[in-house]
Amino acid sequence: MKNIDGGKLMVERINGMGLAGIDAYKVDVEAAISQGLPAFDVVGLPDAAVKESRDRVRSSMKNCGFEFPLGHITVNLAPADIKKVGPLYDLPIFIALMKLSGQLAADTENAVFIGELSLSGEVHSVNGVLPMVIEAQKLGFRRIFVPHDNRAEAAVVKGIDVYPVKDVMSLYRHLTGRGEIAKADPEELTVTLGDFAVDFSQVKGQYEAKRAVEIAAAGSHNILLVGPPGSGKSMLAQRMPTILPDMTFEETIETTKIHSIAGNIPSGVSLIDRRPFRAPHHTISPMGLAGGGTIPRPGEISLAHNGVLFLDEFPEFSRQTMEVLRQPLEDGTVTISRVSGTLTYPCSVALVCAMNPCPCGYYGTGVRKCTCSRAEVARYLNKISGPLLDRIDIHIEVPAVQYEELSSSIPAESSAEIRKRVNKARRVQLERFKGLDISANARIPTGKLHEFCALDDKADALLKKAFEKLGLSSRAYSKILKVSRTIADLEGSETIKQSHVAEAVQYRSLDRKYWDR
Repeated sequence: MKNIDGGKLMVERINGMGLAGIDAYKVDVEAAISQGLPAFDVVGLPDAAVKESRDRVRSSMKNCGFEFPLGHITVNLAPADIKKVGPLYDLPIFIALMKLSGQLAADTENAVFIGELSLSGEVHSVNGVLPMVIEAQKLGFRRIFVPHDNRAEAAVVKGIDVYPVKDVMSLYRHLTGRGEIAKADPEELTVTLGDFAVDFSQVKGQYEAKRAVEIAAAGSHNILLVGPPGSGKSMLAQRMPTILPDMTFEETIETTKIHSIAGNIPSGVSLIDRRPFRAPHHTISPMGLAGGGTIPRPGEISLAHNGVLFLDEFPEFSRQTMEVLRQPLEDGTVTISRVSGTLTYPCSVALVCAMNPCPCGYYGTGVRKCTCSRAEVARYLNKISGPLLDRIDIHIEVPAVQYEELSSSIPAESSAEIRKRVNKARRVQLERFKGLDISANARIPTGKLHEFCALDDKADALLKKAFEKLGLSSRAYSKILKVSRTIADLEGSETIKQSHVAEAVQYRSLDRKYWDR
C-alpha cells in the first residue's frame, strides 16, 4: 500500500474472531506504525483485558528474541462499534506486529489467529473457540491457529484445518517453513464425557415419582417434587439425566458452544454429548441464574440448555430469582440487555424443582407431627407465585420410603431400561415435528396444540370436566394436553385416550392440596 506521498504505508491486517452471545463474528486486527514518540494504542472498543494485550505482546516478542518495533503503534479492532472482550486478540496482534516490523514474511490472508499470550510467549487457552472455528469455516477460511489446549473442541469442525499452537516460536517456525505444526486430527481428539456414575436402580420404591420423572424426561416437561426430608427427591432429580434421550448432533454442537463460551469444557473433551445437569445453590442471584454481568455471560439456565436445571429447596430461592424463570421457561431463550448491546442465549431446559411441604418438612405427610403454624406453612408455600407454579407441567408427591422397600433385595429398574422407553417416545416426537423448530412435546406452540394433540371423545369429555371442576387456567389446560401427548407417546398411541388425560390431570392436583389454587 502507498500513501499520498508515494511512501509505503505501514499497515498490516490479520484475521481474528470475536464473540457476541453464542455466535462469533470476524474481527479485522489492523496494526499501523508511524513516526513519533514510542506508544502502543489499541482502539475499537477494547475492554481492559484487550488493552492489556499491549504488555503481553511486547513482553512475548522481547523474551522470544524478537525486536519490538519502535514508533507510534496503533492497533484497530474492526468493526469498531462492537465491544471486544477477553485476551483472545493477543496472537493476531503479535502476528501483525511481526509482519509490520519485517520479522515475519508469510501469507496469512486465509488464516485466522486466536489465542492469549503469556509473557514468555506461550499460547494459553481462551473461551469460545468452538463457535469461532465454526464461523471461520462458514466464512471460507482454510486455516485457523488456536491454543493447544483448545484443540479438542476446535477439531470437531470439518472443512477447515486446525493448527494447535503451544507457543509463538513454534508458530513462527511453522509460518516461515522452518518447522511444522501438525494439524489437529478429529479422529484422535474427539473425546466425550462418558457414562454416568449414578443410576435409577439405586432408588428404592417411589414408583409413582419415577413414572412422573420418566414422563418429564420423555417430553422435556418441567416437574415439581414435593415431599418430606429424606424421601429421595434429590436422588430422583440427580438421576434424571441418565434417562434423558440421546442428544442430536445439532443439540450437541449448540450445548458445546455455550459451555465453550463459559469456559466449562473439561480439558481434552471435544463435545458435550451428555445432557447438562445444573444444580445452583439457593443463594444464587437473579443474574447468576439468567446470565449477565458487565461482560454478559450465560447464566445457569443457559448452561443447562438441552438438559436439566435442578432447583433444590425451591422456596429458599429469593422471590426475584424465581420470577426470573418465568419468561425463559415460556420462550426457551433469555435476553440480556446492556448499554453495549443486547445478547440472547438459548435456555430450553427441563426444570426440576424439589421442596418440602413446610419449613419443618412434615406438613401433611403423616411421617411426623408438623411443628409449623398455619401461618408459617402458608408463608413458606406462598414464596412460590401462582404464575410460576402454573408453568410447571407436572406436580408429584414423593412420600417417605417404607422400611420394606428400603430393605428389599429385588433390584429396581435401571436407567438403561427406562431410557429405552424415553428414546422411543422422543423418536416419535422428532418424526412428528420434522421440519419444525420443535424439539419435544413440551415445546409445542399453542397454535399447534390441536394439530398434534388429538383427543378421542372420552378423553375430550374428561378434560372438559376437569377444566370446569378444577378451574384450570388456559396455561394449565395446554400443559395437561402436552403431558397427555407424552404419555400417549410412551404407550405408542397416536391418539390421546381417556387414561392418558386422567394421568396428566392427576399431575396437576398438588397445587390444590398445598396452595389451594
